[in-house]
Amino acid sequence: MRHTKLPPMLRAWPLYLAMLVTACVYWPGLSGGWLFDDYPNIVDNHGVQPDHASVATLTRAALSSPSSQFKRPLSSLTFAANYLAAGLDPFWMKATNLLIHLLNGALVFALSRRLLRCASRDDPGDPAREAVLAGLIAAAWLLLPVNLTGVLYVVQRMESLANLFVLMGLLGYVAGRQRMLEGRTTSGLWLCCASVIAGTAIGLTAKETAAMLPLYAALAEWVLFDFRDRQRRRSLPVLGLFVVTLLLPLVLGLAWLVPGLLQPATWATRDFTLRTRLLSEARIVTDYIGWTLAPTPGDLSFYHDDFHVSQGWLQPWTTLPSALVLVSLGWMAVRLRRRYPLASLGIALFLGCHLLTGTILPLELIYEHRNYFASFGLLLAVIPALAAMPASAARPPFALVRRALLGALLVWWALLTAMTAQAWGNPLSLAVELADRAPHSPRAQYELGRTYIIYSRYDPESRFTRLAYAPLERAMKLPDSSILPEQALIFMNSRMHLPIKDAWWDSLIGKLRARKPGVQDESSLAALTQCARDGRCPLPTEKMVAAFQAAISHAAPSPRLLSSYGDYAWNILKDHELAFRMAKAASAADPREPAYRITLAREALALNQVSEARIQIRELEKLDVAGSLDADIHELTAELPASH
Repeated sequence: MRHTKLPPMLRAWPLYLAMLVTACVYWPGLSGGWLFDDYPNIVDNHGVQPDHASVATLTRAALSSPSSQFKRPLSSLTFAANYLAAGLDPFWMKATNLLIHLLNGALVFALSRRLLRCASRDDPGDPAREAVLAGLIAAAWLLLPVNLTGVLYVVQRMESLANLFVLMGLLGYVAGRQRMLEGRTTSGLWLCCASVIAGTAIGLTAKETAAMLPLYAALAEWVLFDFRDRQRRRSLPVLGLFVVTLLLPLVLGLAWLVPGLLQPATWATRDFTLRTRLLSEARIVTDYIGWTLAPTPGDLSFYHDDFHVSQGWLQPWTTLPSALVLVSLGWMAVRLRRRYPLASLGIALFLGCHLLTGTILPLELIYEHRNYFASFGLLLAVIPALAAMPASAARPPFALVRRALLGALLVWWALLTAMTAQAWGNPLSLAVELADRAPHSPRAQYELGRTYIIYSRYDPESRFTRLAYAPLERAMKLPDSSILPEQALIFMNSRMHLPIKDAWWDSLIGKLRARKPGVQDESSLAALTQCARDGRCPLPTEKMVAAFQAAISHAAPSPRLLSSYGDYAWNILKDHELAFRMAKAASAADPREPAYRITLAREALALNQVSEARIQIRELEKLDVAGSLDADIHELTAELPASH
């Protein structure tokens, strides 16, 4: 077969075109604002807002994320770098995300080309054909609407940044295996090991999803290389690599996780159990396929808290068929491995990606950004078949129909992403759009009401003030809603010195009493406490105390909740004994969090409990990484009485 000759740089023209189109599609969305988890991770997180760059301030930034006990230091450092360069401006944060997305697109292109070459088996393939197919895969992946939140939702830089190293690691692994099969065994093996180990290690500092890299490499090995060396014998070094990077971590991880997952307290803040989560995820992962390949605006509503948890195989009836779809896909991945290796690998990568977030961990059920890597697997399975570009001269059946369908899909993906990005470019238009897409989502309705409050500038005469009540009261009454809507209504009317309905307080306290508070409930109480501390919200103390008492009445209240109650008791109630008890309880519940120990030490000094203060200072010294706590330790030490 005659191959088209093009200089190596020009062979990547499909990628350049795809990146240009992607930048144009996303550009309107860069002017938007902050959303949802952006606030605790960036806007309200002073750790990622250093006033200068030093080892101490950057260490504090790296360890400041409230999203995970592993802190995701690399992601937090990039937020701090953005802040040092341009302040708290969401435009530059989103622009950085877009740059990461484009870099990931380039890696998807390079990885796809190598996978196409490996999948051609003994035929070396046409470089021009490979470039076009890889360009189509990269273009589709860059423009997929399901991947939009990985770009315009600032905090999900954690996901896209982690996958930057996942894609680099997988690309390096495939390149290393090709070297080994070409006879450069030593250098190829070193490249494989370095790519998997370094890609996983660095990616984990951005987000825990990078832990899946060894599995992805193992799936690529299984489909494309069959764990064999150049002489078609089992490759013991390759098998050993996956024993060390995949099998042992898996066994140790399950041994660490499973005992806790079997405890009812682990699931106390969720509206699902381990069993109902697994049943529900069968429907969700199946839905992700449709959301990726044939999405509608209603599918990609960002907020999915209106999802009804599966209670049994036929409750709802779609649970069993969804599980059968996933089993069938797994069977197809096995059956297609020899004849259609790319389709097999794509399906395996999609299913493998969701093993972390779609199985036993007690995470929230649905997030679109969980498909950031998984969508690449689906495209790897689908795009070559639709492109109908065989390596041989034989024309595949229905080639014109397939290409027309692919063209229509590319146009639809680009249009839907462009329309959504346009809405993301303005906070009010986004809130209205998402509330329309998810009318039964408490979060979507709350976010619309909260946005109206922001636009009202706390002016009782503003039309936005009047508009805020309806979505907030609607959200308040929706099933399984948090206390965010009640908190927003109380906060707004208190700030404006307007009457606060007893029904709002009753609903808030009733929800806190009925179930263990979640993260949103804790944030709501913390926001009301802060407003009262600032003197802007004259809240009735008996209602606030009742709310806190209801919240902590459940077993093992969170340290964050205990700290908020202590804050309210110290600054508003002036009940220093209660506040001190709450501070000690918060510190005991999370002894590795310096903020709780700092508060406890300060209160101990104020109450003349010098021995307790000294204990906390010593513990802070143990937690002082790279001088990140030097300023606090020095300040507390300076307050110690000389006589002691």
